[in-house]
Amino acid sequence: MSRQSTAKIRVDGQPMFVLSSSPWRESSLALEVFSRDYGRLSLIARSARKRQSDLRGVLMPFVPLQAAWFGQNEHYTLHTAQWLGGWAQPTGQALMSAWYVNELLLKLTAREDAMPHLYQGLCEVMQALSFNQQTAQALRQFEWCLLQSLGVAPDLRQDEHEQALDAHSQYWMRPENAPFKIGSDARINHMRDAVVVTGATLLALQGQTPWSDVAHKEALRLNRSLIQFRLPQGLHSRDVLQQLQQWKQDLNLHL
Repeated sequence: MSRQSTAKIRVDGQPMFVLSSSPWRESSLALEVFSRDYGRLSLIARSARKRQSDLRGVLMPFVPLQAAWFGQNEHYTLHTAQWLGGWAQPTGQALMSAWYVNELLLKLTAREDAMPHLYQGLCEVMQALSFNQQTAQALRQFEWCLLQSLGVAPDLRQDEHEQALDAHSQYWMRPENAPFKIGSDARINHMRDAVVVTGATLLALQGQTPWSDVAHKEALRLNRSLIQFRLPQGLHSRDVLQQLQQWKQDLNLHL
């Protein structure tokens, strides 16, 4: 859908997730949503906070919805929304991870940029967080899916010397650069601000090898460095999680 389009549109039966909501005027909600075929959108849910509204209690984050809206020029009004079902909202630390996923989408995606593959990745990570199943792997795969969808993930088809990746080798990884195999050039013994990962981790991110404990840890460092490069101001959800973890550590020291 073109951002310059001035024609009025009506969309029906569109799968979406609510990323954030805030009060708007007396009884409405301003929503940021991520939809399958239209990407991230801003919607106004009129009268959604009224007790008798059909939308009251439906517009929850982290669960799949099906919605209809109408409008033009990025000004859209939500018409209907209903749960698609399938899972409940995540809880505990998984809930913080879900907020983190939503914050990534809010800060890194552009409005009305359709990315169906990324929407599928969003479904998969939210489902994993809801059922608390392989959450670390799901988060790393979603981060990589997001970076690929934005066109900013390193090209892992080959290394800097146009060689296929070797699962048993180590690589320096930097934003906007292909993997550099450590030891492939005797003139270079260090790369500033590079993250060291094994080829097996890079292959796991592409779904070519199984995940391991080492791959989880290395993918976390790699994805974090690539995301921080795009978001130097940081992420609020990550700061809150770190504060909670520090609070728990401090509490345990006093028990």
